[in-house]
Amino acid sequence: MLRTLEAIVDVHGTIRLLETVALPAGSRLLVTILEHEAPLELDEVTLLSEAALAEDWNRPEEDAAWSHLQPSRSLMR
Repeated sequence: MLRTLEAIVDVHGTIRLLETVALPAGSRLLVTILEHEAPLELDEVTLLSEAALAEDWNRPEEDAAWSHLQPSRSLMR
């Protein structure tokens, strides 16, 4: 059975699986090393997403779909 597991390399260069798995002695493994991509800073991600999300969120259909979560106008007075 082939199974793919995600892992990271810690600061000491040790490969750490992100989940626990029991392997019998002598198990054969293939390790694929993915290209390292520096994560975007949160502020960059937010700024890059804002315009794209605003197009979708700022539509009358979106307001109608979420209107049941808004407080009643009579309660706001």
